[in-house]
Amino acid sequence: MKEEYDKWYSPNLGHETEMLIFGDAGYPVVIFPTSMGSYYQNKDFRLIESVQWFVENDLIKIYCPGSIDSESWYNRRCHPSERARNHNRYDAMIFNELVKRAQEETGHKKVAFAGCSFGGYHALNFGFRHPAVTGYIFSMGGAFDIKPQVDGYYDDDVYYNNPADFIPGLNDPAIWEIGIVLGTSDQDICLEQNRIMSEILNRKGISHWLDIRAGVHDWPVWREMFPSYISGIV
Repeated sequence: MKEEYDKWYSPNLGHETEMLIFGDAGYPVVIFPTSMGSYYQNKDFRLIESVQWFVENDLIKIYCPGSIDSESWYNRRCHPSERARNHNRYDAMIFNELVKRAQEETGHKKVAFAGCSFGGYHALNFGFRHPAVTGYIFSMGGAFDIKPQVDGYYDDDVYYNNPADFIPGLNDPAIWEIGIVLGTSDQDICLEQNRIMSEILNRKGISHWLDIRAGVHDWPVWREMFPSYISGIV
């Protein structure tokens, strides 16, 4: 399986960022790491290995950016308003730098966004913020209410990064075209969050799959889920 490492200065972040890329061609898939995770985390925990066949057969091309969670939602050293603004810089980097690169390299206009745990939040949040470029959302063990990270503070930047709040007000027709999977498990600490999000989507008539499997909030369950979700693309 072809693997490429890239490091570049991001004008949106104001500092360097790193990424691993797997494959030559196929549908572009951006996989976010878990909370404060690095660009190599999904490789180290063998999530990439679980879909190796799809990569080697040029069905998908995977992009694994790092996070800036330690600068944003998990940064207790700064005010919550700054945490949210910092996340918006990350959102801009993903949209203006990574997504545009993936579109150019693969020839696809839309991208799949995936992630485990807090990466599932990133995938769903980004996908619904940018439905015009989102083909699929695959969240595995995600939680979708960001309010616990902002210590009671609330402004528009928090609202528009809190899927449980902003999705009910969306009316972009593109949101009804996204293939969405909410993957969770019967002992997942985020099971209730997935049920709540599923109900939010149901109330808007947004088709999705709430996939509840046996297991806990951990990588073995996510490695089992991911290939079945990717097979829905190809």
